[in-house]
Amino acid sequence: MAGSAAPTSGMKKELTLFNFFTIGFGAIIGTGWVLLVGDWMVLGGGPIPAMIAFAIGALFLVPIGMCFGELTAAIPISGGIIEYVERTFGRKLGFLTGWMLLLGNAPLCPWEAIAISKLLTDRFAEFPVLAWLRSVKLYTILGADVYLWPTLIALAFAVLVIVLNFRGASAAAKLSSFLTKALLTGMILAMIISFMGGDNLAKAMPPFSQVIGAAGGKSTEATSLLGGVLAVLVMTPFFYAGFDTIPQQAEEASENLDWKKFGLVPAIALLASGVFYLICIFAFGTIVNWHDFVMKPVPALAVLEQINIFFYIAMLIIATLGPLGPMNAFFGASTRLMLALGRKEMLPKSFAQIDPTSGTPKQANIVMGALTLIGPFLGGNMLLPLTAVASLGFIFACTMAGFACFKLRKTEPDLPRPYVVNGGKGGIIAAIVAGLIIVGLMVIPFSPAALKPVEWAITITWIVIGFVIFFACGGAKVAARKP
Repeated sequence: MAGSAAPTSGMKKELTLFNFFTIGFGAIIGTGWVLLVGDWMVLGGGPIPAMIAFAIGALFLVPIGMCFGELTAAIPISGGIIEYVERTFGRKLGFLTGWMLLLGNAPLCPWEAIAISKLLTDRFAEFPVLAWLRSVKLYTILGADVYLWPTLIALAFAVLVIVLNFRGASAAAKLSSFLTKALLTGMILAMIISFMGGDNLAKAMPPFSQVIGAAGGKSTEATSLLGGVLAVLVMTPFFYAGFDTIPQQAEEASENLDWKKFGLVPAIALLASGVFYLICIFAFGTIVNWHDFVMKPVPALAVLEQINIFFYIAMLIIATLGPLGPMNAFFGASTRLMLALGRKEMLPKSFAQIDPTSGTPKQANIVMGALTLIGPFLGGNMLLPLTAVASLGFIFACTMAGFACFKLRKTEPDLPRPYVVNGGKGGIIAAIVAGLIIVGLMVIPFSPAALKPVEWAITITWIVIGFVIFFACGGAKVAARKP
């Protein structure tokens, strides 16, 4: 029994623990493990520094995942992050937290649609039988060519995600379950190919060495093993973003869900993703000597193409399906955030409407559907600045969840908590410290992960637009309410 019952809203209660896990796992993994594994090795100076960094990154974020688990099990409502922060720090900060997490989630839906289009354009069109994919060029935007057929196919994938989300959380969860199995198949395939070559550890050596002029002219800037680990570590939060999608759909949990077990699901999704990344980095980094591996464009695919064309095609298909996981999870999370903002009159009240048939947020689905369909038309370079911006929105909200979890222990000590953070207040403090460190790395000038001027401009514009809407809807005048 959850600590604070969800509102009787007409939303269907169908999601199981496994559904929640696959939503989070699919949101985290995506396709970075195939497309960017070579960049991680160049940045860190080898597969070993990259593996150490991803292991630390997962452990670093686990306390934040546990804070989400405690809060969600106690207050299982859609877009719960807004409720947690509002109850502890007031409406304005509650709105800002939800609005920033929306910035961290919503842009990733069109971004994933672009990723599908790029894979079709850059990879599938290389096969002579599929050369027609690049036969009709529509236009060039910010230096990126947009072609007709890849755009239409990416739109078809996006429409699939949109339709499933319109049908309900259960239908969307089935897609996440299927994609989780596809991702695991890809990981196993990489392991098999790597171990077939033998001498895996030797191919990963030395533990650290600089690479000059790898694929795309990239070079290792770090000068030591520690420096390599730190260089990769600062960007791992972006590749672990997604576990926050799990709590946003808590209101649709099945009636007999064990909330004590649910509390561990965000942390388990993080750890499982960490293991997945470690295996893939090692497997791809030891198919051939890693120094040779990183010299090829998109090396994971390029090396497989040389080894076995059937393995290459299989991995290419899995990589193309990969973006559907984050698109599906972030679509659901974003619409639930909009629903929560509408319920609290921080957005127009129309966002609080629930479709009586599917039990999904009607207006929010329409807005997210339109945003997602725009993606394939924007070109591969249009949303690049949003990567860092989305990371800041995500980690800011995660840090606020830690603060809310800590303060709620004082302000509402009698609130039933089916699950509590392991390590007690020490675990919560660890979550807050982890969040503050990552936020600091992104906002302090001269930090390797500091936001660039254009990214600051996007962030500030987003916040200003948000508060204009907030005050226009009378959000500041509505008394805070507990569900």
